[in-house]
Amino acid sequence: MSDPSSWRHSRSKRAQAVAIPAVLWPVIEFLGGTYHWKFVGKEYLDKLDAAQQPYILAIWHGRILTTMLAWRDRGLVSLISENFDGEWIARLSAHFGFGAVRGSSSRGGARVLIQAKRQLETGRSLLITPDGPRGPLHVAQPGAVWLASATGCPILPVRVTASRFRTTRSWDRHLVPSPGATVTVVIGAPIEVATNADAASLEAKRLELENVLNAPVRV
Repeated sequence: MSDPSSWRHSRSKRAQAVAIPAVLWPVIEFLGGTYHWKFVGKEYLDKLDAAQQPYILAIWHGRILTTMLAWRDRGLVSLISENFDGEWIARLSAHFGFGAVRGSSSRGGARVLIQAKRQLETGRSLLITPDGPRGPLHVAQPGAVWLASATGCPILPVRVTASRFRTTRSWDRHLVPSPGATVTVVIGAPIEVATNADAASLEAKRLELENVLNAPVRV
């Protein structure tokens, strides 16, 4: 298994990791300024905020761009891979007020999940992509559910679509709303996971999260 941080030995890759977010940031800012936002289920988020309850915001990997805009400057911490793509995504998301815990819940999972758990315990909400960093597409890995059980923090499932958009050819089919599009953000009911839940209960909650995130969204 290759080291996800081996790209750091390449001067070219290090330069690209700086250049890519520097180029994308103003483009995303411009596009975001043209979008019309529609939030459904915002009462769930408002209730958590009013109670000062940290949460685990769960989105598919292909919705990172829109979520960075929708949740900008709210102090969330993202769980981001240590690979090359993760590096420039971490740098880009920092422009929108996100912190980062570096690592993958599927590679060296225990270490990164413990770091994420500490962030939740200090009161910071966490952004996690259950199908990241490399898929399978739209299949939830167990990390979010484990964190919810370990911390008592609810999972807040979020789905995003747009009235007009393109998808990239990358594995995650990243959604890029067209200029002027209406972006619909559907915030689902928080998913609670019992403390110290057994394996069967964790699997049931993992499937629940996966099904919620895969439910269709009406524009």
